[in-house]
Amino acid sequence: MRLYVYVLQAKDLAIHDTYVKLQLGRFKSKTKTSSNTSNPVWNEEFVFRVHDVGDQLLVSIFHQHDSAFFNASKDLVGRVAVPLYLVSDQQNQTLPPTWFSLHKPNTGKFINQESGGYCSLPGKILLTLSLHGKGHENSTNHLIYSQSDIYHEVCNQFESTCKLSQDIFNAKAPCLKITKGIVKNIAGQLEKVFNKNKENSRTDDSPSDLSSTISDHEEGHSCDCSFEEAIDSMQLEHNENDVPENLEGGIVLDQMYALSPYDLNKLLFAPDSQFRKDLAQLQGTTDVQEGPWTWKSGDILCLTRVITYTKSATKLVKAVKATEEQTYIRANGQEFAILVSVSTPEVPYGSTFNIELLYKIMPGSELQTGEESCHLMVSWRVKFHQGTMMRSMIEGGVKQGLKESFDQFSNLLAQNLKTLDLMELSDKDHMLSALQSEHQSDWELAIEYFWNFTVVLTIFMVLFFMVHVLLCDSSQVQGLEIDGLDLPDSFGELITSGILVLLLQRVYNMVSHFIQARLQRGSDHGVKAQGDGWVLTVALIEGANLASLDSTNDLDPYVVFTCNGKTRTSSVKLQSHDPQWNEILEFDAMEEPPSVLDVEVFDFDGPFDQAASLGHTEINFLKHTSAELSNLWISLEGKPAQTSQSKLHLRVFLDNNKGVETIKEYLTKMEKEVGKKLNLRSPHKNSTFQKLFGLPPEEFLISDFTCYLRRKLPVQGRLFLSARIVGFYANLFGHKTKFFFLWEDIEDIQVLPPSLASVVSPTLVIVLRKGRGLDARHGAKSQDETGRLRFYFQSFASFNETSRTIMALWRTRTSTTDQKEEIAEFVQHEQEEIPIVTEEVTGSVVDVENPKMSKIYTAELPICITSVTEMFDGGEMEHKIMEKSGCLNYAATSWEQR
Repeated sequence: MRLYVYVLQAKDLAIHDTYVKLQLGRFKSKTKTSSNTSNPVWNEEFVFRVHDVGDQLLVSIFHQHDSAFFNASKDLVGRVAVPLYLVSDQQNQTLPPTWFSLHKPNTGKFINQESGGYCSLPGKILLTLSLHGKGHENSTNHLIYSQSDIYHEVCNQFESTCKLSQDIFNAKAPCLKITKGIVKNIAGQLEKVFNKNKENSRTDDSPSDLSSTISDHEEGHSCDCSFEEAIDSMQLEHNENDVPENLEGGIVLDQMYALSPYDLNKLLFAPDSQFRKDLAQLQGTTDVQEGPWTWKSGDILCLTRVITYTKSATKLVKAVKATEEQTYIRANGQEFAILVSVSTPEVPYGSTFNIELLYKIMPGSELQTGEESCHLMVSWRVKFHQGTMMRSMIEGGVKQGLKESFDQFSNLLAQNLKTLDLMELSDKDHMLSALQSEHQSDWELAIEYFWNFTVVLTIFMVLFFMVHVLLCDSSQVQGLEIDGLDLPDSFGELITSGILVLLLQRVYNMVSHFIQARLQRGSDHGVKAQGDGWVLTVALIEGANLASLDSTNDLDPYVVFTCNGKTRTSSVKLQSHDPQWNEILEFDAMEEPPSVLDVEVFDFDGPFDQAASLGHTEINFLKHTSAELSNLWISLEGKPAQTSQSKLHLRVFLDNNKGVETIKEYLTKMEKEVGKKLNLRSPHKNSTFQKLFGLPPEEFLISDFTCYLRRKLPVQGRLFLSARIVGFYANLFGHKTKFFFLWEDIEDIQVLPPSLASVVSPTLVIVLRKGRGLDARHGAKSQDETGRLRFYFQSFASFNETSRTIMALWRTRTSTTDQKEEIAEFVQHEQEEIPIVTEEVTGSVVDVENPKMSKIYTAELPICITSVTEMFDGGEMEHKIMEKSGCLNYAATSWEQR
C-alpha cells in the first residue's frame, strides 16, 4: 500500500524561507525551500510505503536562514501529526485538500483539523493525502448515515475545497489535475445526496441507497471523465511502475513511428477509434461492441474495458466469438503498457487457454526535424488454465494466426503513420554531436557557481576596504601605534576587518571547492576509446530528483561507471539536485562483449561507499535492445534514491569496430583453451538462439549440448553456451523450461562422480553467487544456506568435452584484466624460453625440450603441505584416492633416487 502526500501550501506563518519535512516511520522526505513569503506555495508530491494503517504522518515546517559567514541553520516553526486512519476512513481513501493547524512540539497539544480543535500558534498547512493498494476496507454496515450527517459531511468537504479555489487555480499543472478530480468527486457526491433524498421519500430501505454511498474507486465503476482525462489521472498512480518485460511467447511487432507516444496510444485505444474500425473491416471482424473504459481497483487503480466481436472464418476454424479485455498496467504520459487478454471459448480446447498480448508504447529518439517519435512493441503468450496434451499444437496455431493478424495491423498502421528505421534513429554520431554542442564550458559553470550574494558582498567589502585605506591619513600616530604599525582606530573598523576576513575565507573555500570539483574528473574523463573489439560509449545526459544524504548540505553529484573492471568518472555538478551533464564517456575496446554496466552516483563531499552512495543500479545489456539503450531512463536503487525517485538519463552504444573478425578472433582464442575446433554458427541458427532467449543481435552462439536438468524430476533439453550466457531450454509435451544466467554470476563449478541418482553419469554442478541469477531460480535444484542457487546438469553425450568447454569459457569471462595480462605474459615467456639440458650419454649430447602441459586443475586448500604429500607416499590415502578416481587393483612401487 502506498500513501500519496500532496503538500500544497501554508498560510499565516510568522517567518519566511520555510520548507516542509515529512516523516512516516523511518522514511523521510522534504520539499524545496520557499523564500520571501509567509504564505508559501509548494505543490509537491511524495510517495511513502505504508505497512500499518495505524501509523501517523509527521509533517514539520522548518525555517532555514543562510548566513554569509556561517553554515545554514534551521529552526522548527511547527508540526502536525496526521493519523493514517483519517485517510483510510474517507471516501475513496482520499482526504481532500484540508487545512491543518500547526503546534510546537513542547506544547503537548494534539492538533485537530480546521473544523474544530485547539490551535497552539498561528499558521496552517494545506495537505491532500491518498491511500492506494490492498488493505483497509470498510464494512458496508458503516455506510448507513442519516441524511443530515451525509449532507453536513459533503458540505464540509466542499467548503474546505472552495477555500482553495483561487490559490489552487494559480498553482502548477499537477495540482490543477488533482483539485479538478476532487471537485468532480465532491460534485458527484452532492448529486447522489440529492438523488437519495428523492428516493428516500418513496422508501427508506432501498438497496440503491447503500450503493450510492459506495466509493467511486471500487471494482469496475464507470469512468465519467473523458479518455484523455482518465489517462492524465493515471500518471500519479503508475509513475512508480517500471515498463514490464516482454511476454515469453515472442514479439510480433517492433516498429518506430513519427508520432508522440501519447498520440499513438490515443489512436489505438481511444473509444470509437477510427483505426480500430478500419482494422476490423480489413480483417473481416463483425459484431464489434466496445465497452466503456472503467476503473478497476487493486494494488493500483487501472483503466479497463471489454470488447466483444466475431472473428472471421479461416481455413482451419470457423467464425467464432471472442472477448477481449484491455487493461492499462502503466501510463505516465510518455510510456504506456496495455495488457490484452483474448478468450475464444468456441474454438477447440478454447476453454483451456487465453491469448495475452502486451502493447508497449515508449518514447523514441528525437528526430532531426525536432519531431517526436515512439516505439511500439507487441509481444504475446498463451496462458493455459489447465493442462492439455494439445499444448504445442495450440501454441503453433496461435503463433501463425497472430503473425497473419499483425501483418495486416502493421500494414494498416504504416498507411496512416510514417514509419521510421531503427538504425537511422540510433545514429550514434548524430546523437553524440548534439550532446557535445549542449555541453557547458568551464567559464559558464564558474559564472553560474560564483554569482551569489557571498561573492558579491566580498567584492564590495574589499573595494570598500581599499578605498578606505587610500583615503585615510596614516601619517598620524594614535593610541598605541608606532611607526609602521597601523591599528584599527574604532570598533567599527575592527568589526569590518573581522567580517572581511570571514568573507575572504568563505570565498577561498568556494574557489578551492570549485577547482577540486573540476579536477575530480580524473584521467579517465574524456579519453577516447582505443583498440579494436567491443567499444562501449556512454552518454550521460542528466539526472532527476537526486537525493542528498545530508539535507543541510548542497548536493555536488558525479557518476562512476564500471564495466569489465574498468571505470569512467563524470564531472562534478555543483549545487544541483537535477544536474545536466551532457558528457560522453568511452571504454577501451574489449575482446569479449560486456554483459553489465554498473552505475553509481556519489556526492563530491563523500562518503564514497555503496552503502552511503546517492544511488546505484546495473544495466544488463542482454535485457535491452539497441534502440532502448540509445534513450534510457534508469531508476536508482538505495534508500535515499528510492525515496526521492531518483533517475538518470543515459544513451548507451555498444559497437564492434571489427565486425565478424572480432567474433572469429574470440573463437580462435577459445579453441586454444577448449582444445577443440569452434566453428562460427550460421546466421539462421544465431537468430533462432537469440529469439529463443530474447537476446540482442550481437550475442552469438558458441556451442550447445544435449543434457538433463536435474530437479525433482530430470528434464531433458539443450544447454546453450554463448559469449555472455549459459542458457537451458526444454519442451516436454508443451511444458517449457527456459532460463539463462551470466558467466559472471557463476561462483563455482563442481564435478560430482557417477551415482545411481545420476544414472551412472557424472554431474556438473554450477553454483551462482549470492543474490545473482534470480530470474533463473525456477531451474535450480536447490538453494544453499548462504542463498546461492545450484544447477545440476548430467547425461552429456561427451562429459569431458562439455566440462572442458564450460570451464574454459568461465575462466575467460571471470578472470580479471590483470590476471589475463599475467597469463599472456607467462605464455609469451614460455614460448620465448627454450631450455636445453645437456647430459653425457655414451659421449653424445641430447637436447631435451621442456614439455608444454596445460593446467587441468588448481585449488587452494587450508591444510599443511605434509598432508598433501601423503597422497604420493604409497599409503592408505593414495589407494583411497585412486580407487575413487576409478582405478582398480592399484599398485605403486617405492620411491627410488636417480
